[in-house]
Amino acid sequence: MRVNISAFAAILCTAFAVDAIADTTLTVAAFPAIDQIVKLAIPAWKKQHPDIEIKVVSREYADHHNAMTIALATNASLPDVMAIEVGFVGRFSEGGGLEDLSKVPYNIEQYKSKFASFSFAQATIGDRIVSAMPADIGPGTLFYRQDILQKSGINEAELIKSWDGFIETGKKIKAATGAYLVAHARDIKDIVIRSDLNSDEGIFFDKNNKILVDGPRFVKAFQLAKKTRDAKLDAKIGAWSNEWSESLKRGAICTQMMGAWLGGHLANWLAPNTKGLWRATNLPENTYASWGGTFYAIPKKTKNKELAWEFIKLMSLSREIQIAAFKNQDAFPALLEAQNDPFINEPIEFLGGQKARPMWRDAANHIRSVTVNKYDYAASEVIDNELDKVLDQGKDIQTALTDAKALIERRARR
Repeated sequence: MRVNISAFAAILCTAFAVDAIADTTLTVAAFPAIDQIVKLAIPAWKKQHPDIEIKVVSREYADHHNAMTIALATNASLPDVMAIEVGFVGRFSEGGGLEDLSKVPYNIEQYKSKFASFSFAQATIGDRIVSAMPADIGPGTLFYRQDILQKSGINEAELIKSWDGFIETGKKIKAATGAYLVAHARDIKDIVIRSDLNSDEGIFFDKNNKILVDGPRFVKAFQLAKKTRDAKLDAKIGAWSNEWSESLKRGAICTQMMGAWLGGHLANWLAPNTKGLWRATNLPENTYASWGGTFYAIPKKTKNKELAWEFIKLMSLSREIQIAAFKNQDAFPALLEAQNDPFINEPIEFLGGQKARPMWRDAANHIRSVTVNKYDYAASEVIDNELDKVLDQGKDIQTALTDAKALIERRARR
């Protein structure tokens, strides 16, 4: 029997290709609660790619980003898809280890109009879209314990009328109930420095890389944080610590300012025993700020780039997946189409039946687009260290900010 070698080779190649696809596992590295959102999407993924398994590698928030930093630096133990919190986007992108999704075959720019405008800006350095696709956003909000406010004789309007008023109500709360106004004075600083940004500004740098940390926005943030500490209104507890979560459960802390996504964390694992006691409102003094948000990226050295991109598009562009994440983890969708789902008008049982999501959508519409910088993470560490010196050692605020600017300049020159 005569064998057509060319045809036989083609059959073998096809067979091996099919086997390779059948044996492919797509690895997705994530952190809570993004790991749960990825798992929610697996059935939809399997409908499109029945032979491609999804392996979720989950670590705690800090451990995840540390592991991804090492993986990108060493090109070892890289996932196919990497979830990244917004604060790390600029740092990871500038490191050069991620695919540039603005280029062929990704062409991410074509999807820009589908997302909250500020979310795309969070993944932009200069005029270049960098290596990440937005999934969820974090409209800043104030969560507060309604029961503690009632015991203190305070209403919501008093609480949020102004930043100075916020601190004054904290004094009443402490006197009436013993509860602290905030977990840490740093929480106020974190919100204020993210608010009232101009269109050409990031949090720490402007679009021309000018350092902004000695400006009036940071002076105000430090002053308010110091007023809070001087009045003994903060518990001096860092977020995400065991002591912090215990204080939320016990009602030792009255308010927590973060992204809207915190509501899901409170309900699902931080303080489920406090169901019905919390409410959400806008930030004090008509402040609008973005706090957190999740992006997906593809490491350059992964072998499964095409499949990774298909998975990212499913997570970010699928209305159904975005709504499922919204319903299960309170991950506020970056996708505009998902923000118009009727679910947004449903009462939130954990918040005592409050319809808070339209408020968060309105807040998202007020948030300005800001630039990111590869030194944002380093600048954030410097600012926190200088604020600690102001709060704990009495360092002069303007001196602290001047010193912070000088240290950031030195780090940027390295």
